[in-house]
Amino acid sequence: MEITFNNHPHQIEAKSSIQNALDLWIGEKQKGIAIAVNDAIVYKTQWANYELQPNDNVLVITAIQGG
Repeated sequence: MEITFNNHPHQIEAKSSIQNALDLWIGEKQKGIAIAVNDAIVYKTQWANYELQPNDNVLVITAIQGG
């Protein structure tokens, strides 16, 4: 199935979770990020169980430090 991941189309297996997508596309760099699916934040505790749907728009939001 096709989803949009950080504004780029990607193919992923049906019934994949957010965690599957993160492992596939960003690897171990998963600290300090938040995930939004179709403009709604998904809590980290839900990533492994949140099943992506065709045409979902997944956005990785990275925390930055500054002042």
